[in-house]
Amino acid sequence: MEEKQDNTVEAGREQPIPAPVITFKGVNISHRKLRVLTDISFTIKQGEFVYLIGKTGTGKSSILETLIGELKPEGEEASMIGYDLLNLKKKQIPEMRKKIGVVFQDYQLLQDRTVIDNLMFVLRATRWKDKHAMLNRCEEVLGMVGLETKDFKLPSQLSGGEQQRVCIARALLNSPDLILADEPTGNLDPITAEEIFQVFHHINQTGTTVLMATHNFSLIDKFPSRAICIEDGKLIDSHV
Repeated sequence: MEEKQDNTVEAGREQPIPAPVITFKGVNISHRKLRVLTDISFTIKQGEFVYLIGKTGTGKSSILETLIGELKPEGEEASMIGYDLLNLKKKQIPEMRKKIGVVFQDYQLLQDRTVIDNLMFVLRATRWKDKHAMLNRCEEVLGMVGLETKDFKLPSQLSGGEQQRVCIARALLNSPDLILADEPTGNLDPITAEEIFQVFHHINQTGTTVLMATHNFSLIDKFPSRAICIEDGKLIDSHV
């Protein structure tokens, strides 16, 4: 009888609430002194997959640029993975970026280096020293995106979808708490774009938070999740 009572208490125990990974409260974002977004507020918790949607020029990229330290916000609160973006110092930016992964629309791969050398370059830049450990980590992330046989190819020898998978692998190298993706399927055909969406959602299922700016509404319908829409300078959150 006593054991049954203990089990009941265990079953009724509340699960811990995931910690915020990103918090914006009353934030203003400007680009070259031109106000882009005014008084925006949202919170993204650990483990969430969130789409950032809206027409071109509405401010999706500006939010991502703020998160990686390219733009300095103003307002009541702007934080990401424990960093205060309102008071972020330049010397803190490299350290902060090590803890996030960023995937761009245009890949930004080093064209004269193989896939494995592209990844090794990032590890050296983030102060990895053990070459054996570095090679193991490269092979590990390439396996996560289905490119384990492409490690010695040059980017020019890969399809657009394969290049984007390399970029995702690169973003995963330092086991980030958060991945930011800026229109990652913008240059891809519909079938390849769907494959890339699948990769991102698989990564999210491992516990990594993902914020993806996209206008690919057909794939959002296929892979539904929380969406934050920017419209007329305001945020409309499907989570609220």
